[in-house]
Amino acid sequence: MVKASFLEILRCPACVQDQPADAGRLTLGAGGQWLICQDCTRKYPIIHDIPVMKIEVGTQWQTTPAESLPVPPPQPEP
Repeated sequence: MVKASFLEILRCPACVQDQPADAGRLTLGAGGQWLICQDCTRKYPIIHDIPVMKIEVGTQWQTTPAESLPVPPPQPEP
């Protein structure tokens, strides 16, 4: 589980590239096993308590509704 203090500083890597520092806030979803960007709706899986913050992984799940995310998340391909 991602600690609340870590979640406060963690941001979506796609949203913070050219945006203000506060862009890309993430919230926990799907039983605390996904991070969901409040700006772009990319979704990043949490595998073995480690968020997978690769833009291409988040983009893969961007159009999937939060309630349809698989729990547990699948392992991303290398």
